[in-house]
Amino acid sequence: MFEEYKDIYVIADRFEGQVRNVTLELIGQARLIADQLGQDVKVLLLGENVKDQAQLLIHSGADTVYVFEHPLLDRYNTDGYTKVITEFFESHKPNAILIGATNDGRDLAPRISARMKSGVVADCTILSVDTKDGLVEWTRPALGGNILAEIICPEHRPQMGTVRPAVFKKPDLDMTRQGQIESVSVTLEEADLHSKFLEMIKVDMGSINLEEAQIIVAGGRGLGHKANFMKLHELADVLGGVVGATRPLVEMGWAEYPQQIGQTGKMIAPKIYIALGISGAIQHTAGIGGSDIIIAVNTDPEAPIFKVCDYGIVGDAMEVLPKLVAMFKEWTIK
Repeated sequence: MFEEYKDIYVIADRFEGQVRNVTLELIGQARLIADQLGQDVKVLLLGENVKDQAQLLIHSGADTVYVFEHPLLDRYNTDGYTKVITEFFESHKPNAILIGATNDGRDLAPRISARMKSGVVADCTILSVDTKDGLVEWTRPALGGNILAEIICPEHRPQMGTVRPAVFKKPDLDMTRQGQIESVSVTLEEADLHSKFLEMIKVDMGSINLEEAQIIVAGGRGLGHKANFMKLHELADVLGGVVGATRPLVEMGWAEYPQQIGQTGKMIAPKIYIALGISGAIQHTAGIGGSDIIIAVNTDPEAPIFKVCDYGIVGDAMEVLPKLVAMFKEWTIK
């Protein structure tokens, strides 16, 4: 029924002229899925003068990169990107399409799915595959993050989903890997666009840029008071990191939503994650799996966080915190 639909496609996401990390993360997952299905990984790269970035996608695991270059594609535009991509897919039949769940991706995915008369699974955190039926199994949090829903698309093609950034690790680059880079002719005019980019006004996220942070110090309800939570900034400053929080702290007004980590917040992948007073509910730990090293401090030796951490300290976070600050300050001085 769907024999003509094959290969796993990734739509590259760019920001300020560069390919976002989420694109490389998705290529790594597409590679795993495609290998199990005996198919190829293909990437759509849209922009102006972007062909020089295609080789990075090959090194990350793509077999073919289709390059669409046009001045009107320099910055993301709903109408332009939707038109170019859906016209391309009229002659190319994807088995599945992966899109990053960024602001652009969340806008683009439903537009494409509507044009192609297929569904889209939003904000996925786990991807797997049923090799027998060739189905991608999309898993996403539901009911406020209280359950994980597994969704399949057995009756329509292409299968399509958006995937949160930092859920998966970027694949190691293989600088010897070979692939095809194909330029695709673009037909696009100003009249095709119903909006126009005028200016980017950047919001200063200050110390809460969790997705790019290499060191994150986070707090939970075990800290007891908002004043104690604010003390985490001292440790974060010493380490050159940022401060994150669990959902309950955001709901209580101790922290801002951009600081929220977990299924209903940010998915993170720092080199070091320090969890202070965090019990480790599944809604939270699902968002920290990409961390290289997890250090947890909790008074309860049976806390779930100790099952996922690399180093655990059983103790009062507010007693341990000043000792960590003093220790790291001493190391910094040395």
